[in-house]
Amino acid sequence: MIAQLVNEPMVLLQDVHLQLSSAAGEVNILRGLQLSIADGETVGVVGPSGSGKTTMMMVVGGLERATSGIVRVAGRELTNLDEDELALFRRDNVGIVFQAFHLIPTMTALENAAVPLEFAGNRRAFERAAEGLETVGLGHRTQHYPSQLSGGEQQRVALARAFATQPKLLLADEPTGNLDGKTGQKVIEVMFDLQRQHGTTLILITHDPAIAQRCDRIVHLVDGRIVDEEPGTTAVLAD
Repeated sequence: MIAQLVNEPMVLLQDVHLQLSSAAGEVNILRGLQLSIADGETVGVVGPSGSGKTTMMMVVGGLERATSGIVRVAGRELTNLDEDELALFRRDNVGIVFQAFHLIPTMTALENAAVPLEFAGNRRAFERAAEGLETVGLGHRTQHYPSQLSGGEQQRVALARAFATQPKLLLADEPTGNLDGKTGQKVIEVMFDLQRQHGTTLILITHDPAIAQRCDRIVHLVDGRIVDEEPGTTAVLAD
């Protein structure tokens, strides 16, 4: 793996386009994105539904391939990697948290949290997973299945899973979207606590302006383009 240069951004998008074919012709999803995110920076991504937020996240995570442009993450140019190489890249560098949790229903909380560690061949997978669940306040729920957990507990398991391999980059797509306000706030507190502990770069998609404000920077997407950027509360307080 190519070592990441000291001053290289964690995420670099240069003139990134994504076009998909449809019965009506080509659909432009991303239209020349330009974005640089520093190592350890937290960035909130906001914009109307259909603006390309999730698609941009998928491109950054190597889950969707850009039609053109440069997509460089953690020192790797993703457009040059095949599917197997992208899978290994994600395993070693990226954690992902979805709105819908995406836990495996037939696995306990402990087994779900251990999945990425097992894929990475970690011999202490279950021990590390148990430590992660303890960190998110679920040390007493390790043997429970997703159906036996509340929505907030399921999302905290998903966070433990995402941070299990200590990824360089965390992608969070509306992590509170399926939760009530109070529960969502608790999950956000856990997520930012973990981000600070690990120094993880965070890209957070959200419709909640208050959550976006907790990031160092806020990026506004409209129709597949970044139309505005502003500092979040964290950056303002740091100044």
